[in-house]
Amino acid sequence: MGRRTTITLIKCDVGSLPGHHVVPKVLLDIGRKRLNQAKKEGLINSYYVFHAGDDLELLMTHDKGENSPEIHSLAWDTFLEATEKAKKLKLYGAGQDMLKDAFSGNVRGLGPGVAEMEIEEREADPIVVLAADKTSQGAFNLPLFRIFADPFNTAGLVLEPTMMEGFKFEVLDQKERSRAILKCPEEMYELIALIGSTERYVISHVWRAVDDLICVATSTTKLSMIAGRYVGKDDPVAIIRIQHGLPALGEVLAPFLHSYFVEGWMRGSHWAPIMPVSLKDSRCTLFDGPPRLLALGFQVTEGEIVSDEDGNPLIYDLFDDPAFDLARRECVEYASIIRRMGEFEPARLPESYMEYTALSKVLEKLKDRFHPV
Repeated sequence: MGRRTTITLIKCDVGSLPGHHVVPKVLLDIGRKRLNQAKKEGLINSYYVFHAGDDLELLMTHDKGENSPEIHSLAWDTFLEATEKAKKLKLYGAGQDMLKDAFSGNVRGLGPGVAEMEIEEREADPIVVLAADKTSQGAFNLPLFRIFADPFNTAGLVLEPTMMEGFKFEVLDQKERSRAILKCPEEMYELIALIGSTERYVISHVWRAVDDLICVATSTTKLSMIAGRYVGKDDPVAIIRIQHGLPALGEVLAPFLHSYFVEGWMRGSHWAPIMPVSLKDSRCTLFDGPPRLLALGFQVTEGEIVSDEDGNPLIYDLFDDPAFDLARRECVEYASIIRRMGEFEPARLPESYMEYTALSKVLEKLKDRFHPV
């Protein structure tokens, strides 16, 4: 049996400037201070604090397992302190994702997004985390399908014996709050039929079929369902294990050679092309976007993120590469085209997506103006 280690990534929009642009250094420093103290006290083994657009992201490794009240309390208290600082500075959207007042041992259902994965460490355990801003959880459906089920993307599905048995996908029905597990390649068509409806069905976990090795964990928080109104997009995160009988790093990144459309963007109410970006470009501008996507790579060894001699975690900014310039150029071109539509579909999301926005108030206001034909 290998060492058991938990990787936890928890994100929250606690405030930004100017507008929904970027998390300022003063809030990032609060995250680093809190997590550094937790490491000194032995609560966590290692950490990395970063931002995806206007979301504060806390990446941690520890030995407490998934859904640990201690780890979730650490994140909650960090977000509370950052929120108070944001309010003092009158930053925009201060505490936007903090939708509940009372912490009950787990941040799930309170607003912050969580991806967690407890692993039994292999001889080497390289990890990729994805973090997006200005979009919803369904934004990962297409790339996760391509990584773990599409042999045109992932050669290992054809050439690697342990991968030829396929992968199992846990799909969450956000409307009914239910789950189903589908196996590929046998149930590939059924899987596509579900996850193609990105506003309702979301891939929450992936396992290797041959031995049920955990491969993927994503966040599944839907803010509008918690708040009962539009309060911002869900801005998903994901943890992906790679190599050694799993998709290689290059296969995980291959789906992002091209941009693709996701829901979100301005006021969460539009279709938008997503842009893979480096950490330095993880800030939203054009029409509060376009939606940004980060990919960070690192290695977990003996419960910790591998660090340099000075103790700095070795985190690699995977989209900081001209190989993704084509996707970035496509994103700007697609954005230019679809914004010509203004507030007409298909630029704007259809009515079925809009129940938590001002459209419901418009319909209520005008309901007496409609008469039978």
